[in-house]
Amino acid sequence: MLLSIVIPVYNEHKTLFEIIRRVLDAPVSMDRELVLVDDCSRDGTLDLYPKLPEVFPGANIRVIKHAVNQGKGAALRTGFRETRGDIVLVQDADLEYDPKDYPKLVQPILDGRADVVYGSRFAGGDAHRVLYFWHSVGNRFLTLMSNMFTDLNLTDMETCYKVFRGEVIRGIGIKSNRFGVEPEVTAKVARGRWRVFEIGISYAGRSYEEGKKITWRDGFKALYAIVRFAFAD
Repeated sequence: MLLSIVIPVYNEHKTLFEIIRRVLDAPVSMDRELVLVDDCSRDGTLDLYPKLPEVFPGANIRVIKHAVNQGKGAALRTGFRETRGDIVLVQDADLEYDPKDYPKLVQPILDGRADVVYGSRFAGGDAHRVLYFWHSVGNRFLTLMSNMFTDLNLTDMETCYKVFRGEVIRGIGIKSNRFGVEPEVTAKVARGRWRVFEIGISYAGRSYEEGKKITWRDGFKALYAIVRFAFAD
């Protein structure tokens, strides 16, 4: 069985090798492929890709490069299209989400109980870095709004860690180019009546000084996406 890990990358020169190492060391007994989609990085990240075969010999890593910056949604759309795995998992290129959580994220799918699994930062008792109060309020509000339209009872719609049976995510046509991809995918999963599970995960969020990219403007765009994709494809 093959696990595909899709990693959207934008200006992650400082963390790219480390996240790849952690993904390759994740304690799952599955073959894995890494699909890196670089969304036109400008910080020197592009210089790292030729070194991957030397730094990670034998690893199944493919790199796809966008000629212009399009956004996380566009990177995921490209990455999902290129996957071959029975299970597909989204991994951000920063170090906020820990691949040590992979076993519990994929288990409901391996057991045949789930088609989609969300890793929640707000459920369970795993370690969390304490950061921005208003970010957590915004995330919970967007999740509430999403739940109202999808009739799901998620605790963390905006989480990076989303895991899918391969045929499920490859069958979803993603239109959002930027952070609207999270509510879009959630709406389409709900509409498809796929079996959704949620698992508590650890979280080590970054500050803006450390490279965090999402802002309050993205929250408004996500709210628009929640309403838009509740009624349209």
